[in-house]
Amino acid sequence: MRRTLSNEDLTPESAQLVKTLMDPYNPTRNQEAVESPAFTNIAWVTSQDFTVETGHRQIQEYIRTWSLPPSWLYSLDYLGVTKEQFFTFYHYRARFSTPTARSPVVGTASVYFAVNKVQPETLPVDVHFVIESNRLVNRAGRVVFREKWLADVIESKILLRKNVQDLWAQTDWQTAASTMDSDSALSQTN
Repeated sequence: MRRTLSNEDLTPESAQLVKTLMDPYNPTRNQEAVESPAFTNIAWVTSQDFTVETGHRQIQEYIRTWSLPPSWLYSLDYLGVTKEQFFTFYHYRARFSTPTARSPVVGTASVYFAVNKVQPETLPVDVHFVIESNRLVNRAGRVVFREKWLADVIESKILLRKNVQDLWAQTDWQTAASTMDSDSALSQTN
């Protein structure tokens, strides 16, 4: 299943990944792998051995290195591929949530991954990710993932939803009040 995406098909986060990774002056793209006990990574497959299914399996393996509490559940989806002149990006989205018996439907926070097949093909694929609604592009194995990042996205969505509901409630009240005012004005003129 190799769905080719156009730039219009990309989510804003996936588009940000592609834009950042294609910039030759981007320091994220040119980072050398550094072994550090603070960073956890996996042995990524070589470009020549990469398949969509292998990418899916390895991203799941990488997510397990994040040491998230078991209350965080996620689903991982392959979104498609974009091809540029010297780059081929395979896009994936992991949607995280923390459902409970009291609240089975909760907000989600997404993490968007871009897997780039690099040259020469004997080198491992290059994997970057970005958290939903953030602009910082992270290189797999070069950052310590924080549970707080996911919680912040969900909290922001809850606050936005509450503000929109409050705004609608005010608007409905004002609409009802203005309708009642115009009705009473009409009855007074008759």
